[in-house]
Amino acid sequence: MFFSTVRIAALAGGVMAASGFAQAQTPPAPPTVLVTPVTLTDITSQADFLGRIQATDKVELRARVQGFLTERRFTEGQMVKEGDILFVIDKAPFEAALDQVKAELASAKALAQNAELQLARTRELAEKGNAPQATLDQRIAEDAKAKADIMRVEAALRSAEINLSWTDVKAPISGRIGQAQVTRGNLVGPSSPPLATLVSVDPINVTFPVTQRELLQARQRAGGEPQRIGVRLRLADGSVYGETGHVQLLDVQSNQGTDSVTVRASIANPDGVLIDGASIRVLLDIGEPEKRMTTPSSAIAIDQQGPFVLVVGQGEKVEIKRLTLGPQRGGMAVVEKGLAVGDRVIVEGGQRVRPGMQVTPMLSPTGPKS
Repeated sequence: MFFSTVRIAALAGGVMAASGFAQAQTPPAPPTVLVTPVTLTDITSQADFLGRIQATDKVELRARVQGFLTERRFTEGQMVKEGDILFVIDKAPFEAALDQVKAELASAKALAQNAELQLARTRELAEKGNAPQATLDQRIAEDAKAKADIMRVEAALRSAEINLSWTDVKAPISGRIGQAQVTRGNLVGPSSPPLATLVSVDPINVTFPVTQRELLQARQRAGGEPQRIGVRLRLADGSVYGETGHVQLLDVQSNQGTDSVTVRASIANPDGVLIDGASIRVLLDIGEPEKRMTTPSSAIAIDQQGPFVLVVGQGEKVEIKRLTLGPQRGGMAVVEKGLAVGDRVIVEGGQRVRPGMQVTPMLSPTGPKS
């Protein structure tokens, strides 16, 4: 009885061991990857130019009267509004000059009033024959001189008021103000260097040269209306700026050396990303849209042999495809050679697989559906 029990236990243990061995030999499931099929997309040919950002308005703030700088009412780099007081020049000398002119005006008016009374009396006496004509002529001249003195002093008063108002250096435009070039306590005046520079930010301009041929193509695409030509910008990090500009000006003269025309476009800059004076790549759509093969730019890798993608081929196995690329648009890259329409490009999970490995492909929810 004991022998039978031991034998049964041994048999059971053998079965369990065999079962565990079988489980250990079961191959793992193929890894899952997300794929996007290669599609045909309408792509418009683009010309690429080197442009320069230019503020629509740019003002060098200068002192219009001479005096000591007493205040600076802004933080360098901040946005200011038209009419904001930015610098203040010592007002005391100009307030004193204004008070002096006001006193001169009061005196001139008093003298004019007296001259007018003297003229009236002399005229009355002359009419009765009690005053000579020469005396009347003198009173007339004195009255005219007194009135002229009032006009002269009134002009001096306006000048003094203007000079006093110029002690407040105000922003003539709205925009971003740069570094202050003069600190408090310094003597400034009309001959001094600029106090600071103020540039408008939104919208902003970009200028770039365009060849006659490319300009003609762009105008034809826009129906002959330059204002309808769309302009896009490529930022320093390679991304495309989110706003689209429009041509505002075509220069009236062509550069004879390069046969190009300077074009100016206006573009929105609400966040101040574009900075006056910076160089930038300008993208100009030319020609008509064409069907081109595209694949997500994020799926493309580059090694010493150039760009490539991983695709799911026959038997659900990973293959490597070497590419010849065209331009990029909105996160998609044009594929000149290396792929065919419908090829399933791995867009997620490619770092866990290698060529020849079998995978389980799933359509990416953010990729094309056809």
